[in-house]
Amino acid sequence: MGICSSPSSSFESSNNGKTWIIHGIVVGVAVTAAVVAHAYLNRFNKIRTRVIGIIPARFASSRFPGKPLVLIHGKPMIQRTWERAKLAATLDHVVVATDDEKIADCCRQFGADVIMTSESCQNGTERCNEALQKLGKKYDVVVNIQGDEPLIEPEIIDGVVKALQADPDAVFSTAVTSLNPEDAHDPNRVKCVVDNRGYAIYFSRGLIPFNKSGKINQQFPYLLHLGIQSYDAKFLKIYPYLQPTPLQLEEDLEQLKVLENGYKMKVVKVDHEAHGVDTPEDVQKIESLMLERNLA
Repeated sequence: MGICSSPSSSFESSNNGKTWIIHGIVVGVAVTAAVVAHAYLNRFNKIRTRVIGIIPARFASSRFPGKPLVLIHGKPMIQRTWERAKLAATLDHVVVATDDEKIADCCRQFGADVIMTSESCQNGTERCNEALQKLGKKYDVVVNIQGDEPLIEPEIIDGVVKALQADPDAVFSTAVTSLNPEDAHDPNRVKCVVDNRGYAIYFSRGLIPFNKSGKINQQFPYLLHLGIQSYDAKFLKIYPYLQPTPLQLEEDLEQLKVLENGYKMKVVKVDHEAHGVDTPEDVQKIESLMLERNLA
C-alpha cells in the first residue's frame, strides 16, 4: 500500500521549507553583514598600527653646529631626546637617522639604533623617509621627533600619533601650544592657524593672524607650532616627489609643501611650553629647567 501525503501536510511542508529558506537568507545576510563590518573595522584597525619614532640629526646646523652632541647635564642632547621618546607608549621602535659618523658613534654608545642617511636630505621629513626605506620592517606611522627637544613630553608624541590614527583623511599630524607674547616676532618660533575641524590652515615665521593695527592682541589665542610631527608612511614615500612650493620656499617651512599640495594635516593642541635648543644660549635655559623638574 502506497503512502501518500495529505494536502495539508504538503502545505505545511512547503511553508516550513519557505520558512527555512527565508531564515537561511536572513541569517546569511546577517552573517555577511557581520563579516563585512568585521573586515571593515579590521581594515581600519590594521591601518596605522605599527609606529616608529625617527629622530633626524645632522651635525652641520647653521645656527648651532654640532648641536646634537652638546652636553646637557653630562649627556649628549640627542641622548636626552632619545630617552624621552622611548617613554612614549605608542612607539614600537625609536631610531636615530643621521648623515654624520660622530653622531652615529655617539648614539650607538648609549644604545640607540642608527640609520645612516645621505647628506642630500633637504629637511627632517626627507631624512625620515630615507630612514624608513632602509628599515627592514614595515611601519604604518612615522613620527619625526626633533633631536633638539630634550624635554619632549611622551604624551605629546602619543597625542600626535593617536590623532593621525583616528583621522583617515589626514596624512600628517602635528602639535601646537599657546604662543608666549615675547615670541610673537621671533622667526625661530613658528606660528600656526587651525580651522574649526582641527586641520592646519597655515604656518608662518611671522605672527599669524596679523591684525590691521599691527599690534599683538593680548586676547587672541595665538598658536606656536611644536616641532614634532607624524606621517602616514605611504604619504611619506610620496613627499620627496612633491615639487617645492612657493610658500614653502619663502617661509622655509616643510609643512607648507604638504598644505600647498592639498593634503590634510591634523593639529593637536597641548598645554606644553616649547623648550627647543636653537642656539648655544638655550642650553643653559634647558639645564636650569631640568634642575627645577628634577630631570638632571
